[in-house]
Amino acid sequence: MTADNRSSDSIHDEKIPVEDPVAPIPHFPSENKGNIKDELHAIEADAGSLDEEELEESIRLVPKIVRELVSMDDDPTLPTVTFRYFVLSTFFVALGAVISQISWFRTTSASYSMFFVQIVSYWLGNLMARVLPSKDVNLGFFKFNLNPAPFSIKEHVLITLAASAGATSNLGEIIVSVKDIFYHEQMNPIAAIFLMWATMWTGYSFAAIGRSFLLYDPDLIWPSALMQTALYRTLRGEGQSLDISRKQIRVFWAVLIGVFFWSFLPEYAFPFTSSLAVLCWFAPHNDTVQFISSGFGGMGFLNFTLDWSNITSTIMVSPWWTQVIGFVAFVLSVWVLVPIVHFTGIWNGDKFPIMSNRLFMANGSRYPFTDLTTTDGHFNETAFEEYGNVYMSTYNLWGIFFGYATFLSAFVQIFLFGRKKIWSTIQHLRQRKQHSFKDRLNVLISEYQEVPLWWYLALFACCFVTMLVLIFTQDLYLPWWTYIIGVVLGALTVVPMGFIYAVSAYQVSTGTFNELIYGYMAPGTHPVGSLVYRVVAGQCWYRAQSILQDQKIGHYMKISPRATFFSQLWGNLIGVPINYAVIRWVIDTKRPYLDGTEKDPLGQWSGQAPQSYLNQGIQYGLVGPARLFQDAVYGPLRWGFLLGVVTPVVMYLLHKKFPRAKFNLWHSTIFFSNMENFYGNVSTGPLSSIIGGFFCMYYFFRYRHSTWIKYNYLIGAAADTGLSLAILAIFIIFGSAKIIEMPTWWGNDPNSVEKCYGSGA
Repeated sequence: MTADNRSSDSIHDEKIPVEDPVAPIPHFPSENKGNIKDELHAIEADAGSLDEEELEESIRLVPKIVRELVSMDDDPTLPTVTFRYFVLSTFFVALGAVISQISWFRTTSASYSMFFVQIVSYWLGNLMARVLPSKDVNLGFFKFNLNPAPFSIKEHVLITLAASAGATSNLGEIIVSVKDIFYHEQMNPIAAIFLMWATMWTGYSFAAIGRSFLLYDPDLIWPSALMQTALYRTLRGEGQSLDISRKQIRVFWAVLIGVFFWSFLPEYAFPFTSSLAVLCWFAPHNDTVQFISSGFGGMGFLNFTLDWSNITSTIMVSPWWTQVIGFVAFVLSVWVLVPIVHFTGIWNGDKFPIMSNRLFMANGSRYPFTDLTTTDGHFNETAFEEYGNVYMSTYNLWGIFFGYATFLSAFVQIFLFGRKKIWSTIQHLRQRKQHSFKDRLNVLISEYQEVPLWWYLALFACCFVTMLVLIFTQDLYLPWWTYIIGVVLGALTVVPMGFIYAVSAYQVSTGTFNELIYGYMAPGTHPVGSLVYRVVAGQCWYRAQSILQDQKIGHYMKISPRATFFSQLWGNLIGVPINYAVIRWVIDTKRPYLDGTEKDPLGQWSGQAPQSYLNQGIQYGLVGPARLFQDAVYGPLRWGFLLGVVTPVVMYLLHKKFPRAKFNLWHSTIFFSNMENFYGNVSTGPLSSIIGGFFCMYYFFRYRHSTWIKYNYLIGAAADTGLSLAILAIFIIFGSAKIIEMPTWWGNDPNSVEKCYGSGA
């Protein structure tokens, strides 16, 4: 689908001009979404297949990829918030909150996969439906039935949404942990829990800003939400014939089990398979070949991986054009710029290790940042004058450069390419009471009560007041006025960044720009103040983005918006106190390891996450960019702002001049954000990913589309689940209580698992 012919079937009441280059959705293989003959052979709805002539206009307005994966019918009588829901959601939130919070402090850990929650909650929900009696329970003020009906798909979805919201570590952990570990400032438990709730729910209130722009528009498909939706329906055998459903289930379990057992090889027993440095096989002791071919600390040129953790289901979710942009950015950054700097020494490339993300003194030794903090946590000017300015690798320098370009590019990009769509949505909002989009999904969801805007405003007001109280009473070291600026900037990023994620499944980072802003506003302040600002201005919008994605799942599954909203809050209410309890347990029992006083003999309780945040807080908050950038080597970084403004304009003009060349798909914000990524530690994966993405999102999507519809998202979900379970099993079996190391053999050579030895071995 291109913008040139969107007007023929626009969902809006008024035509969008044919030259409108807004929001191309590259999942459509044909050029005209309105051409049913080219795009649609049949629509699988719960009622069965629909012939072309029987298609309703409301269904035609739904993008093809959504029509193929989402049911076009709804049963509003299905139970949602039931006794089973509360039991299972509480269980999965609590389990995930413990695992995720412990993992945040450890060097290696197991992720808590939502695919795992989807699968196991489906089993347990059906088990409870079979064994629980259908009995009414009257608590006086509340009455419910233990087993009101068969376990419904809506209960299933809400359980997973609650887990997605609450079964994770939370943003406030950064502030609570850094204060306690490194400055021995333990927050009052009630204050700490309210801080966590406030930072989480600020993100929720930010979601209200983007909800009307990003949630209801059917052209904004949210690819990751589609993937989870496909798994829900596959588990229940919906949308396909019985034979196909059974085959899908067999394929799902075959892939899950296969990836589960295979992952033990690259992740534990046979790490050689995680990075196949082909060039090193021919010259293993050559330093140049080692640098070029190694995927661990090298360029990863012609390096392949057989480790799914280096690939992931991103290749099955992200549109092909997004993957191409990401790979081009990787090639330019790692295969072009890195060797130029490494072998010529330009821009201090010969002074500091190019693939390092550490900070250095002018002589190349590691910078002693802890000495820059006085006993009361303020800037030590004397120490700074003694040690001199802070330096970093050239790789990190251009990462900052493109980070500046990324932030401004997002706003220019959405103004040029998305202003008409946003204005059209504003017009809809002025006209509607609930929903004025006329596609089938919006028509179905309009039967449910919407979440009133005042709910979000009340939530934000509570969070805003709570944060101000905490700033003035809990030594958060943040000037109160910078908090207000952080809230404003965080809110402004929701729509442009969320727009990008909704069409591309790519999450843009804004941390570098936010840290820069705070460093100029409040230089020389305590590092914790910088982290508070970072959480509010930067990471809260990430939470808004994830919340909007979950709400899109609820939209696809026809869940009442109020039930979805309640489930997300319920997950947080349960998860945050558990997060805090785990933080207290870890710090109280592992403090000597976390603060570096002692070395953990197992090497697990390194606290590398809080240490990393502390370093960034010192760099931008304590030292400040004014001092940091006083050296001429940082001068070129300012040009990143100009690049971020100019590039989208150039692409827009090229698109207007050559509309068939699809310059609108060369998304500058995604490109700059990928250029910002650091591959200094691990550069294996991108080559294998682009090959896999070609088959999944180009060849099979275009030329084997019926197969793609049945198995693409299904296999991606199964593979991710298998990997997550394998990492969890490895963690429990080989690393939870006592480290059990794999015996040394050819496949896990301690000198180099890739066989890239260099001249030193």
